[in-house]
Amino acid sequence: MWESIQNYEPVIRLSVFLGIFTAVALWETVAPRRARTFPRLTRWPNNIGLVILNTGVLRVLFPTAAVGMALAAEANGWGLFNVFPLPGWLAVVLAVVILDFVIYLQHILVHAVPALWRLHRMHHADLDFDVTTGARFHPLEIVLSMVLKLMVVGALGAPALAVMIFEVILNATAMFNHGNIRLPDSVDRVLRLIVVTPYIHRVHHFVIVEETNSNFFFNLPCWDRLFATYTYLPPDGHEGMTIGIAQFRDSRALRLDRMLIQPFLETAEDVPINRAGGGDGG
Repeated sequence: MWESIQNYEPVIRLSVFLGIFTAVALWETVAPRRARTFPRLTRWPNNIGLVILNTGVLRVLFPTAAVGMALAAEANGWGLFNVFPLPGWLAVVLAVVILDFVIYLQHILVHAVPALWRLHRMHHADLDFDVTTGARFHPLEIVLSMVLKLMVVGALGAPALAVMIFEVILNATAMFNHGNIRLPDSVDRVLRLIVVTPYIHRVHHFVIVEETNSNFFFNLPCWDRLFATYTYLPPDGHEGMTIGIAQFRDSRALRLDRMLIQPFLETAEDVPINRAGGGDGG
C-alpha cells in the first residue's frame, strides 16, 4: 500500500503546489497587504526559474526523496518507530511534529552558522515578500535540507504517509505565509494560534536584525513561542517594514544568475543571529 505513496507523491505534491500557488497569487492580486517594490515581471521569472531548477536538482540527486527513505527504513527495520512500534496514527502524528521541530531548528542554524547563512541569505535578499519568496532558496541549501530530512526520517523510521503529509504541509504553508495577502485582524488573531500566518512570518523578513532573528518557522507557531523567538509586530508596522537585507538592494540581485552566485560574493561576517544590535543584516 505505502509503495503506492511513492508512486503518486510527485503528482500529489505538484497538484498541491499549483493549487496553493494559484490561490495565493490571485489573493495577492485582489487584496494585497503591501504595495510592491518591483513588478512581478521583474521578480517572478527568476524566482519561478529557481523553483524549476531546485526541483530538477532534487529529482536527480534524490530520485525517491524522503518518502523513499521512509519506505527503506520500514523494509529494513531502521529507526525508532520500527524498533518500538506505535499505533499507526500516533506514529504519523509524532513524526510530523518531530520533523516540524527539526526544520525549525534547521532554520535557526542557517541563521547562526556563517557558511550556512551565505546560502540562506539569498532567501532573505528578495526585495518584495510574496508567494514566490516562499520557494526562493539556493539549490545548495535545498540539497542540505534534504540530506537532513533523510537522516531524520531514517533515524525515526517515520511512516511514509507521515513524510508525505509533512512535505505537502511544509510546501503549502511556506507559500501561504509568504503571501502578500490582506487578512482581517480578527481572522489573523485566530489563525496565528494554529498556523504561521503572513503577518507573523513577514516580520522575519524585516531588514532590522532583531526582527530577522524571530518568527523562524513556516508551519507550527508553537516553537517560536516555546523558545522565545516570537515577535508580534515590528515597530514600523507592516506597511513601514523594509523587506530584504542591506547588502543586496540593487534590482540586479533579483536575477537568477545573481542569486546563484550570491553566496560567493561577500564575506559572512554579518551573520544576523550572532549580532547583538540593530542594523542592516538579513
